[in-house]
Amino acid sequence: MRFQAEDSMTTIAENSGFVTAINVFTVEPSNQQRLIELLAGMTETSVRNLPGFVSAALHRSVDGCRVTMYAQWASAQHYQDYQAMRSGSGVSPEVAEILAIARFDPATYEVAKVFAGPSRPDAD
Repeated sequence: MRFQAEDSMTTIAENSGFVTAINVFTVEPSNQQRLIELLAGMTETSVRNLPGFVSAALHRSVDGCRVTMYAQWASAQHYQDYQAMRSGSGVSPEVAEILAIARFDPATYEVAKVFAGPSRPDAD
């Protein structure tokens, strides 16, 4: 399945078929911005062009201690292919720096249920 640019926005929906990787990185507040720069750079220059990549979003905690990356892949196989490629190519300098400044807890998910709030008057 091939996605066009207009299809690549993050979609949180039940039964989308997408696989979501959520990585929570724990970091010292003084390293939070550097971690975001490293993750954004890697995603921009290599990950976003891989087959099956749909979208990603970086989130920073307001206390400065965490960064969460929410990434969607077209299928579990696409994500597994990415994982295999990443582990097979050795540790890049960017990944080495990330591992030096942060601890992370990766996991993959499927959307189980989505809830929407009431319509907002300013959204019309």
